[in-house]
Amino acid sequence: MFAIRDLKPRRIALLLPCCIGDVLMATPLLAALRNAWPDAHVSWVAGGAARALISDHDQVDSTLECDPLPQRSLASLWQLSGLLRDGRFDLVLSLSRSPLISLAVGFSGIPQRVGLNSAGRGFGYNLRIPLDPGELRHEADIYLDAARALGLDVSDCPARMPVQGDLWPQLWQRLQEAGIDPQRYVLLFPAGGSNPGMQLLEKRWPPRHFAQLARELDLDVVLVGGPQDGAALAAVGNQVERASLALAGDLTFAQIALLASRSVLSMGNDSGLTHLAAAAGGRTVAIFGPSDPRRYAPSGPAVLVLWKSGPLPRAGVSAGAAPGWNWREHGIGVAEVSARVRDFLATSESP
Repeated sequence: MFAIRDLKPRRIALLLPCCIGDVLMATPLLAALRNAWPDAHVSWVAGGAARALISDHDQVDSTLECDPLPQRSLASLWQLSGLLRDGRFDLVLSLSRSPLISLAVGFSGIPQRVGLNSAGRGFGYNLRIPLDPGELRHEADIYLDAARALGLDVSDCPARMPVQGDLWPQLWQRLQEAGIDPQRYVLLFPAGGSNPGMQLLEKRWPPRHFAQLARELDLDVVLVGGPQDGAALAAVGNQVERASLALAGDLTFAQIALLASRSVLSMGNDSGLTHLAAAAGGRTVAIFGPSDPRRYAPSGPAVLVLWKSGPLPRAGVSAGAAPGWNWREHGIGVAEVSARVRDFLATSESP
């Protein structure tokens, strides 16, 4: 065990390989590290879209590419251990619950290894953060336990994604060319529920509900998703009866963050892009269904979370949806969402 009071790391690795929403829920921990050690070099170890996202964060000095799910193969675990070893880090904070990732961190040789010890699976760490997998807690608060274990102040550590305002002229032109008013649009994220290692498409609020709400708001519509989300975006866009623009995989995360910060409203399912909009400071509505907002709700300066309490697996999204769950019987309806959104727009400050 190392002496926490003597800890003055020069090189820090933050390990959370996947996924977009999880990475954004870990940005409060990133802020705590930066507040404590502003001169330290911080590298984030992630893969795929998660790495592309966090590479734009102004509190991250560098990123290291690993498999989004290193525990899937011995080769990926060995590569991860080598990345950590070659980085000559003083301190690593692992937010994974995987015992195999814990083992890879243990073999890295980093002297100070902090990680989540869920049900005894953190044996590769020399500072193990106790975690009861059955306890109902928000993921961001669980991640902050790593900072608390190091004695760091977590009182002013919001989830945050920086906004790059210099990208706006290009986006403004693109909106205008599509007939979208750049000052009066709603940004919709109708997809989600699909990540490496997990499929939970039941998270998606019905497309007709998104379209009806967009018509009632009387705003131009910008639909955003990943490269695989064209059909999900079209299912909404074909029904909105307003000027609309569908962008499936056509934007960087920095551009999406900026669009969210300048929109009248961003709205989406329990998905990484909804977390991104909230962390970028835009007015954001998150619609939850078969997942628990008490664990996974996005946070930001102006966020409305809408959810109808219903059956939920005790283990969280890793267990999938509760048997028989569906939006018609268990989910929040468009009439209630519409009323709550109108109140939200009337009472919240413009971004």
